[in-house]
Parts: sequence; structure tokens; C-alpha cells
Amino acid sequence: MNRKNLIFLAVVLVIIAMDQSTKWWVETNLAFRTDDLEIIPGFFSLVHAQNRGAALGILRNFEFRIFLFIGFTIVAVVIIVNMQRQLEPKLRFLPTVLGLICGGALGNGIDRVTQGWVTDFLRVYTEHPGTSEFLISWFGTAEYPSFNVADSALVVGVGLFIVHYLFLDEGELDSKKPKDVATATPGPGEGPTDPGTDHQKTA
Repeated sequence: MNRKNLIFLAVVLVIIAMDQSTKWWVETNLAFRTDDLEIIPGFFSLVHAQNRGAALGILRNFEFRIFLFIGFTIVAVVIIVNMQRQLEPKLRFLPTVLGLICGGALGNGIDRVTQGWVTDFLRVYTEHPGTSEFLISWFGTAEYPSFNVADSALVVGVGLFIVHYLFLDEGELDSKKPKDVATATPGPGEGPTDPGTDHQKTA
């Protein structure tokens, strides 16, 4: 197995393992909708929530949402694997990024297939009077929707993927140009023949 595939597979497996193990711990130790384990007072805690929809609870009341979400997951994984296959064998950054996205998609996909919903447990919020009042006035809440490890991997992976193609990909292409130019440069004795030399030989 070449390096890019090893990196990709390792990242996928690590994300799935972290995602499923943390969800299992939450489901085992925190009561649904009632327990709130405070980690950083006034900012971060662990809860036990269930999301039957997509991000932010979208489509949670759609009757055939499970089939739709599973279909999306399968399509996404096929696209990601196909992109991974097309990468150069020695790359490390993009296989890591694609591994984050694929691992996140599979982590939540496992939940939907086995349970019919996704377990969320990371709660970020604020109790600061000024900040909370501002957020509530603009967004109606001072709390970010709860999420999980798979969600985090997806967001980080997609973010890095966008940054790569906006700012890094051109540099990689440019780095190949000197090699191409050097390859195309004729070596000693391979250049164009001097017209004067031809003329002298003819004479």
C-alpha cells in the first residue's frame, strides 16, 4: 500500500473510532436531554442529544430522510474515494483532508443506519451577559447547535480542502514548472545546428 492510501485509511479509521467511542460513552453515561456535564463553565459542556435531521436539524420531519441521508453518504464516499485514487502517491496533505471528510461522513452514516439518528454531545454556548444578549438578538440563541466528532472532522476537512484549492494548489503546480522546463531543455550537442556550420560543410 502506497503512502497516500495508508494515510487516508489511517485517518478514516481514527475518526470513526473516536466518533463511535465518544458517542458510546455519552449514550452510556449521560441521560438523554437531561444531563449536562460542565467542562468549561459558561462556555462548553457535554450533553446527550439526538439529531434526526441533517445539519441544524434540517429535514428532521421528512418521512424518507433516512434513505436520503444514506444515499448522500454513499455518493459522498464514492466521490471522495475516487478523488483519493487520482492523487499522486507521495502526497500527504490531501489524503489527510479527504480522510477527515470521509471519516466524518461514515461516522454519522453509521449512526443513521444503526439507530435512525445521529448522537450529538458537544455543546458550545455563552452565559456572558453582553455576548449572550447580542447573540440572542441576532440569532435567537446564545448556544451553537450541539455536534460530535464526525461533524468536527467534516467541517475541518472541508475547510482545509477549500483553503488548499484556493491558496495552495497553484503553488504546487508552479513547483513542477522548473522540472518540466529542465526536461525540455536540450542537452549538450542537442541544440539547433548553426547555419554557418551547415554552410561551411556544404561548401
